Amino acid sequence: MGGTLEDIWYDSTTETAAGIAMLELLNRHGLNPGCDAAALFRTVFAGMATYKVWSERNMLEKKPEEIWPEYCLRDLALERDKLLPISEEIADLWEVTYYHRELRPGVLQMLQTLRDRGYRLGVISNTSSLYSVFNVLEAYGIRDFFQDVTLSSVTGYRKPHPGIFQISLREMRAKAESCVYVGDTVSRDIIGAKRMGFGKAVQIPSFLTAKKDAAVGDADRPDLIIRDFSELVTFLDGENPPV
Repeated sequence: MGGTLEDIWYDSTTETAAGIAMLELLNRHGLNPGCDAAALFRTVFAGMATYKVWSERNMLEKKPEEIWPEYCLRDLALERDKLLPISEEIADLWEVTYYHRELRPGVLQMLQTLRDRGYRLGVISNTSSLYSVFNVLEAYGIRDFFQDVTLSSVTGYRKPHPGIFQISLREMRAKAESCVYVGDTVSRDIIGAKRMGFGKAVQIPSFLTAKKDAAVGDADRPDLIIRDFSELVTFLDGENPPV
């Protein structure tokens, strides 16, 4: 999802927005963090960084009710019984404020063309929110194109763990060798798809690619690198000519 179907990035502006929004949300629920928005952001960011180290090392995803009290807001004296019920609300807020998101050009046309060609479409996404991906797909008006949406927050597995790919394949009732996977990172998408035996693994680079793939070697490379989704349609038409 993030980095593939949509452009995604963050900077000092999104960091400021995330801190302000988080402070407003906590105060609205009677949770006073005892600091200003900038300090709150630094605390959350440090906690999320610690969580990401654990999560990426183990290729597992915890639920929002674990991530926020145990990592991101652990160092603040917040009432746990008030925090737990709003953990998903916080997780969703973080996803759409810390990250700037917008649908890539040509996505709607690509999805429509592939559906018209008879392709069945699914999403596999690493996310710490249970509902944010669904909300964003609905907001873009493209949710109905997908037969399945498989999330790390629901399955407990993070790409490139084979478990998240296996669950999606079962939901799609598809064999890996008959599938094409498209993602923005080698370290999660390409490696995961190739190790699962997907027929093709296609990369579309994003803002996140260099950051996530810094430690990737040359052993796992995509079958194709594209810059926009019209190239994906052309590639698939070459592999599987439309009747």
